[in-house]
Parts: sequence; C-alpha cells; structure tokens
Amino acid sequence: MGQTVQVVTANRLGDGEVVYLGPDLRWTARLEEAARLETKALAQERLTVAQKSVEEQIVVAPYLIELAETPQGLVPVRQREVIRAAGPTVRRDLGKQAQG
Repeated sequence: MGQTVQVVTANRLGDGEVVYLGPDLRWTARLEEAARLETKALAQERLTVAQKSVEEQIVVAPYLIELAETPQGLVPVRQREVIRAAGPTVRRDLGKQAQG
C-alpha cells in the first residue's frame, strides 16, 4: 500500500449514514471527498473541529481513521472501515457498493 493519511469519520444523526469531514469542514458521505490529514497535528485539529458538529447534533462519535493512498484512491487500512465505507457485506445489492 502507499502512504497513509488520516481522515475524520462519524455517523450523521439524521439518518445514521457514515460521513467524512471534507476540506471545507462540511460532512460528506463520499470517502474520496474526505480531507486528507497528513500530520498528527492537523488530524487532532480537525477532530476538535468535528466536536462542534457533535454539539450541534449533526454527527455522533467522530474519530480518526487511517487510509492508504493508492493509484485507485483512498483505501481504508482496517476492515471495519472498509465495511463502513462500502456498506453491508452480506447483501451487495444494498449500501454504497450497490450504487456503482
């Protein structure tokens, strides 16, 4: 795998959707639109910013995840995050993997 970066992820309160903090500090459901945090300091700063969304009841439980940058784009390092990014593993016709 390539170089690793971190992104902030959480679940949106309105619908439970997995979301990622983008470079514009807005939440997106698309992993490829997540802000790539290349230093620990920046990652901690963005995690602190994400806490404001918790206070505003937009998301719940934001945390940092590690991703590898590959020629195909960002790929989660841990299997848990692969599943969260794609959707259910038992029904491939549901979730984000069904969308294309």
